[in-house]
Amino acid sequence: MSQVHMRVDGDVAMLTLDNPPVNGFGLEQRRLLIEALDAAAADPAVRAIVVSGAGRLFSGGADIREFGKPQMVASPHLLDVLQVAERSPKPVVAAIHGTCVGGGLEFSLACHGRVALADALVGLPEVKLGLIPGSGGTQRLPRALGLARALDLIVSGDPVPAAQLRDGGLFDAVVDDDLPGAACALARRLADAGALPRLRERDVADASQPPGELLEARREVARRQYPRQPARLHAIDAVAASLGDFDAGMELERWLFFALLATPESHAMRHAFFAERAAAHVRGVAEDTPVRPVRLVGVVGAGTMGGGIAMNFLNAGIPVVLVEARQEALERGLATVRANYERSVRSGRLSAQQVEQRMALLRPSLEFDALAPCDLIVEAVFEDLQVKREVFERLDAVAREGAILASNTSTLDLDAIAAFTRRPADVVGMHFFSPANVMKLLEVVRGKATSAEVLATVMRLARGIRKTAVVSGVCDGFIGNRMLEHYGRMAHFLVEEGASPQQVDRALEEWGMAMGPFRMSDLAGNDIGWAIRKRRYVDKPQVRYSRLADRLCELGRFGQKTGAGWYRYESGSREALPDPEVDALIRQYRKDIGVSARAVTDLEIVERCIYALVNEAARILEEGVAQRASDIDMVYLAGYGFPPWRGGPLLWADMQGSYMAARRMREFAAQPGADAAFWEPAPWLARLAACGAGFHDA
Repeated sequence: MSQVHMRVDGDVAMLTLDNPPVNGFGLEQRRLLIEALDAAAADPAVRAIVVSGAGRLFSGGADIREFGKPQMVASPHLLDVLQVAERSPKPVVAAIHGTCVGGGLEFSLACHGRVALADALVGLPEVKLGLIPGSGGTQRLPRALGLARALDLIVSGDPVPAAQLRDGGLFDAVVDDDLPGAACALARRLADAGALPRLRERDVADASQPPGELLEARREVARRQYPRQPARLHAIDAVAASLGDFDAGMELERWLFFALLATPESHAMRHAFFAERAAAHVRGVAEDTPVRPVRLVGVVGAGTMGGGIAMNFLNAGIPVVLVEARQEALERGLATVRANYERSVRSGRLSAQQVEQRMALLRPSLEFDALAPCDLIVEAVFEDLQVKREVFERLDAVAREGAILASNTSTLDLDAIAAFTRRPADVVGMHFFSPANVMKLLEVVRGKATSAEVLATVMRLARGIRKTAVVSGVCDGFIGNRMLEHYGRMAHFLVEEGASPQQVDRALEEWGMAMGPFRMSDLAGNDIGWAIRKRRYVDKPQVRYSRLADRLCELGRFGQKTGAGWYRYESGSREALPDPEVDALIRQYRKDIGVSARAVTDLEIVERCIYALVNEAARILEEGVAQRASDIDMVYLAGYGFPPWRGGPLLWADMQGSYMAARRMREFAAQPGADAAFWEPAPWLARLAACGAGFHDA
């Protein structure tokens, strides 16, 4: 329920925005704030006004519940609210704490003064939704902060602590405590001055660089880093307009905002925004489900994955017991964790003191008994069911009652793992993605016995360690890797038929994937895929595989770690270089299986690989492994390098149309030598195609 609370402290009216969860500027909140500003202005006892936010933040800007609805653009607009504040006959001061982003920062820029707590996060993140600020942010922020720093905030979309902007003109004061007192003092000083400060129409260019050069340099960076995200370039265009007439700049900003709102890129990025929030809601788990405290975490396995998993908890201030079987493996794991942190120091993301604080939370051990007091224990050992059995039987014996036992398995049967214990309700999958301390995605695997309390705990914990958690049911490969298997199968078949690994990678990367399938396999280790295929040859004899990758592995070409895979790698370099030996291997393989190479277009490469993801995703939905289509999109956006401006494989399929998607799959099925059984549209997709619906309509 939207509210604006008002109380009078002496001669200052204190207005508090109260619209949970983020004090968003929804239609009702906009009306209430204008009414409160008018009431304060009309009160003869009030000389000044301070606006703050209720709860843990000032304002997150627009109310996301109104996105796509008439209320989003209904009067009064946010621009109207800003105009009322700016034209108030009494000084208005913003008292900023917690988070102040988007429309929240734009409102504060229209106030006559701003005071912030040092740790308050401020920013204009609209480009991450494929938009630009639409209520004066591109015009007011450069005038307050300077051209270069305003460009940094607007084009990156990343919020920064107010303390980093202490020496700019954005804030009148940045304080460590007593925010209300500092804001009231500023408001009274402005009232005493008798004249309200107005928008500063000064030259905002940095003296160190002519504005034209600065703007063009930023445009070049945006073109290179974000080639398919027009909002970044248009944000620079809007900021450039701040060098001229204010009203003309405001008009351009508003026009660009609505033009971008209609683009497919913005539609996709806004879809991802909502998909991430939807993923946090687990069917069958009530919002008031109790959660267990997690004060101490155990990690079994100090390899690359185990060390990365441990870092997530250390970064959140949670102590970690790290257990290994051998001293040398434990020492190697600790060295890797420290090396990762030291890279962060060199890049300026952490201080040396912060590194030591985090390392002090790490408790290495060679004894399983050290895990006894842990609230959560994550297993990160070799991907073999017998190895997992040994670990979980030992965990069952030493872990305290109520401890959550989690497996980091990427493909194995979680229900089988849970059955190795006497407490299957406490067993859950926590599938981190490599590198675990960097990748956002966490697949939370729900076993048939996993309790609602355990799921609620893990989902809340995921937010605490800054992961995007998506719940999956139990199946081979869960959501992400089950789909990836068929993406990879198609890539291999395309090479069999006439493409090269380089062409496949290039086509998919130019389409937007962060890394092509062959480069990705070399990075992860081709031997990992080989081991999985060997198991599936037995478990799933009906699934067709190219044996080309097996021949590559038989030569010991496991990828970057061996200096040779689908590409070759020079010592100390990760650059993927074409290798004539691989070309010869491919030619010989085609000859052995009786295939004559044909011309393969980049379009066919993209469609076969991406539609393979789509068709398997439809089967996953049919089986109930994923809760909703947007969860599948989020898995690929957060964990597999899918381009954010395409919104995920199923949103992309919706943009093509379900009827045309099913039709294209039937065309693939009819190609000579095709895997016709796979390309039969999944029942879920076939039903959508029959009625012209999309995955996100269902």
